[in-house]
Order: sequence, then structure tokens, then C-alpha cells
Amino acid sequence: MRRLRAAVPPLPRSIWILNLGTAVNAVGSGLVTPFLLIYLHNVRGFSLELSGLVPTVHFATALVFGIVAGAAYDRIGGRTTAAVALVLVAVGFGLFPLVREPWQALVLAAVSGVGRGAYWPAYSGLLAALTPPEQRPAAYAVQRVGGNLGIALGSLVAGLIVATSDPETFTVVFLLSAATSIVFALSLLFVPPVHLPPAERKAGRYADVLRDRTFIALIAVNFAFVAAGIALLNSVLPLFAKNNVGIDEKLIGLLFVVNTIAIVVLQFPVTRALRGKRRMQALAGMGAIWAFSWLIVFAAAGTSRTWLSAGLLFVGVTVFAIGECIHGVVQGPLVSDLAPASVRGRYMASWLTTAQLGFALGPAVGAVMLDVSPAALWLGAATVCVLLGIAALALDERIPVSARRSPEPSSVMTAVR
Repeated sequence: MRRLRAAVPPLPRSIWILNLGTAVNAVGSGLVTPFLLIYLHNVRGFSLELSGLVPTVHFATALVFGIVAGAAYDRIGGRTTAAVALVLVAVGFGLFPLVREPWQALVLAAVSGVGRGAYWPAYSGLLAALTPPEQRPAAYAVQRVGGNLGIALGSLVAGLIVATSDPETFTVVFLLSAATSIVFALSLLFVPPVHLPPAERKAGRYADVLRDRTFIALIAVNFAFVAAGIALLNSVLPLFAKNNVGIDEKLIGLLFVVNTIAIVVLQFPVTRALRGKRRMQALAGMGAIWAFSWLIVFAAAGTSRTWLSAGLLFVGVTVFAIGECIHGVVQGPLVSDLAPASVRGRYMASWLTTAQLGFALGPAVGAVMLDVSPAALWLGAATVCVLLGIAALALDERIPVSARRSPEPSSVMTAVR
């Protein structure tokens, strides 16, 4: 027990509430995300192209409304913005069992996309505002661990529930997913509001964000990393595993459990290992790790033995988790350190909505490439990840000296508010 307490970083109570709420909401994401394309393609009979378009609409809508949410955060605060967003997510996913035509799925994807786009800038702004700078890497590490535990639990439960032969099983997971968003919305009542002084609320503009060329380059690299990395893991990999490799829904759910267990085990050690290290070099290493994981995933389709193919997929998602640990502890704290208080919401919105663009394009492009050739998909994604690592190294000297490295161990605060 003493070792467990030592491993968990001390954080303000409000941050624990936020991160626990995120974990609960992540259960809802885990229930739905790995099986959405399977539901649309294998249960409702939509084509691969139409099925891939649904998450694209979801994330594209999130992209647009994330920009609106950034301004809303700076003007009315993050707590109200996040609560409204979570209700919209609940409505969108809660009605998915009623889908019978592609247009219905697209409409609901847009509704939930509005909520998703509004939620993440509000949540991230609250996390940054309520956490001292020295504790931000730890706060994001806890968020990653809790969020991934929630996704693992949701994926495991959904894998045990859903069956393509029984559409009603998908109704259960969609309704459970909606309930998790409502629970998180209610928990925000226990988080203190964050408001800027009136003068600062009026001062900020998105033009201030666009003038920060280093920040724009940073989020462009992150967008591409998301599209070639996490978006493929969440959406296209399950479809590849079922239709090209031939494993069943239960094993697909276990893939995400294994990925999450790896993140839970490795996140805090990776966070400690990166203290004092250059952040952009860490992102370059992440690109190499993700490229290697996609090569392993591609190899899974090259064997006729199901157990060997499944084993390669499990190894691939485990390797991928190492890069996810790096991404979680580098990207969020770096953006927080670069964002002035008067435009924190707009910085967070710009970062997260460009990431949403990656989530939007990744499934659509990935599904089309998978239909053409699994080799083109996974070898192409691996190449992109390597090139993005090189781009991250090129950005290193442009990052302000104060934000270039993760905080040193001696500077990490131990006081808890």
C-alpha cells in the first residue's frame, strides 16, 4: 500500500474529481468506440465507406465546435461549457440504437460531435487552470491512466455484451455510454469554477493564437500523429482484426484491455523518465515506436494461424501503448505551458480541435485504404509516423527555453490543495 501511495502523485482535490470524472466518461468511450464501425457495417449493413464517414462527421463537427468552445471557456468558464457538452454527447450516442439509415447515423454523429468538440477544450482548460505548472505532467499522467482504465473496462464489458447476430446487445452499450456522460456532468458540480477578470475576457482573440507560429507548427504535427496513430488504433484496427485477421469480438475487446494495462503500468514510470528531458525529442521517439507497432500489426495478417495473428496484434497494441504514454505526458503539459491565461481556452481549443481533425480523417482514410490494401494502410501509417518524428526534432529549437523540457524532479511540488 505504501508503494502504491508513493507511485500516485499528490494533486489538488479538484483535479482528482476531474480525472475521476474523465475515467467514468472514458468507460462510455470504451463501450462504443471499438465497435462503432462493426455496428454500422456488420449489423446495420452500411458500406465501409459510409461507415467510415460516420466517425469522420463526428470528429469534423467536434473540430468546428471546439473553436466555439475555446471562446466560451474564456468568456463563461470551463465548468458550464463542459457540463452542456457532456449532455450533448449523451444524447447523441444514446440514440444510436434507433439508427436504420445512414443519414440518421450522420445526424447523431454530428450531435455527439458538438458535445465532444465543446468538452475537451473546457476540460483541458480547467485542468491547466486548477493545476500548478510543476504538477501538470503528473496531472496529465493521472488523466491518462484513469482514462485508459475506463476505456479498457468499457471495451472489456462491450466485448462481453455485443454480438453482431443480436442488434439489441449494441443498444445496451450505447445506453450505458450515455449514462457515463451524465454522471460526469453531475460531478462537475464539485469542481470550482474558473473565471477570468472581465478585462482579460475581452482581451483574448484567436488572432493571438495564429500569431504563435511555433504553437501552430506543434499542433499541426500533433494532428498528423493522431491521424496516423491513435485514430487508427481506435477505429480501423478493430475492423482489420475482425475482417482481415479473423478474430472475434471478445478478443477485440481484450486488445484494448491489454493496451490499457500497458499504459497503466508504464505511464508513471515514463513520466518520471521524461523529467528534465527535451519534449520534442520524446515525441520523435514516440513516432518511431508507433511505426514499429504498425509493422507488427501488419504482420498479423500474414499468418494463417489465428493464435499467432492474435498474439502479434496483442504485441502491437502493447508497443503502441509506450508511445501513448509519451504523448500523454508531453503534449498536454507543453500546450498548457505555452498558453497565456487570457487565451487559455482558445489555445486548448486550437490544439484539441486540430487533434479532432486527425480523429476525423484517420478513420475515413484508413477505412478506404484498408478496403484497397492492408499493406498500403499499415506501411503507409508507419512511414508517416517516422516522418513526423523527424518534424518534431526540427521544432525543438523553436520551443521557448522555459517549456522545452519537462519539469525537473526537484521542482515538482508536493503540496496538495
